[in-house]
Amino acid sequence: MSGLDIILAAAEVEAFCRHHAWQFCFIGGVAVQRWGMPRFTQDVDLTLMATWGTEAEYIDILLETFPARLSNARNFALEHRVLLAKTASGIALDFALGAFPFEEASTERATVWAVSDQIALTTCSAEDLVIHKVFAGRDRDWGDVGSVLVRQRGKLDLAHIRRELPPLLELKDDVESFEKLQRLIADADGRPQ
Repeated sequence: MSGLDIILAAAEVEAFCRHHAWQFCFIGGVAVQRWGMPRFTQDVDLTLMATWGTEAEYIDILLETFPARLSNARNFALEHRVLLAKTASGIALDFALGAFPFEEASTERATVWAVSDQIALTTCSAEDLVIHKVFAGRDRDWGDVGSVLVRQRGKLDLAHIRRELPPLLELKDDVESFEKLQRLIADADGRPQ
């Protein structure tokens, strides 16, 4: 699997979502390719807006085209709001079924990234990518945050990040991640924040 395979899989998902006139945006590794330092990713992550009570409709349509990665993928998606599927070529797809105001606003702020003359992908903003990554909080996510802060230095709306992130972190009683982000911002800028 190559970076091109991931981009082609994302393009397939983009076309599918646009065909259905769904509100969505790529997050995760695909968005990092746009806003941060490109790195190898093994899957395609996206937020797909599916308001409370409509999840099954989206899940069933997706599973008609994209094979499940779990035997109980439908039930797992209904319970956890994440459908784990794959393309016909085997590229992993993680459809996060969005319903929270931040997720909706993130998909509304998303813009199109012209990867090539033939491929355009709708990704979340650099600021929303930082928020997603800090919220996820895995080591690789923090690496991605650092790469976005460095590559987008001087271009980020830090006020947006500082406004949107704390309420999300409160959901998981996490105050340390905001402080860690502040340190990374200061390091990326080379000055105290």
